[in-house]
Amino acid sequence: MADTLRDVLDAAALGVFPHPDGATVVVPQPSSRDAGVLAFTAHSVVFTDEDEGWVRETLARLDCDALAATMNPRFLAAFMERTGRSNDTIDLLAVAAPLPGAPPLALTEIEDPDHHRVARARKHRDEVRVWAADGGVLILGRGVAGRLEVAVEVDENLRHRGLGRALAAAARHLADEPVWSQLAPGNARSLRAFQSAGYRPVGAEALLLAH
Repeated sequence: MADTLRDVLDAAALGVFPHPDGATVVVPQPSSRDAGVLAFTAHSVVFTDEDEGWVRETLARLDCDALAATMNPRFLAAFMERTGRSNDTIDLLAVAAPLPGAPPLALTEIEDPDHHRVARARKHRDEVRVWAADGGVLILGRGVAGRLEVAVEVDENLRHRGLGRALAAAARHLADEPVWSQLAPGNARSLRAFQSAGYRPVGAEALLLAH
């Protein structure tokens, strides 16, 4: 029996990755909200409630490197058409272990459920909590397969001063489990901030969003 997506993620958080055997594994969606593809080194996991036969037949029809097939735009387009979902981007998926002690900067929790940042975060995550810092915002919530996900925002006039890195590090102090981040590969500034805060890349993820 195939692992669940959460099993795969929990292992990756500990540095244990699927065998690079060129295989594609199809597992059930962890929830009705989340479907998509997670690609590791020479191994992919498609999480969907669609027929596995359709997934494999669609991949087999692609004229591309088999190792890249699950992230090929034509497969993702067919996946979206099949499910009626959309995709914003292919993210780099990174994870970091929790850290002891207090966060390295002052944070004030925003508890207003109608606050625009809280409301926006709840579209994609559960159990959302939001903190404000001087010039930035830190968001924690449970996303794909219940993993703890972080997002940060920094005011434009305060960028290049290390605040993004400090906020990303603060998330590790607020957690008692691995913290995950979805990072757009083209956002080099964000990538550098999270890597400096101790987050390590584990794979690529294309998340299909339900309408």
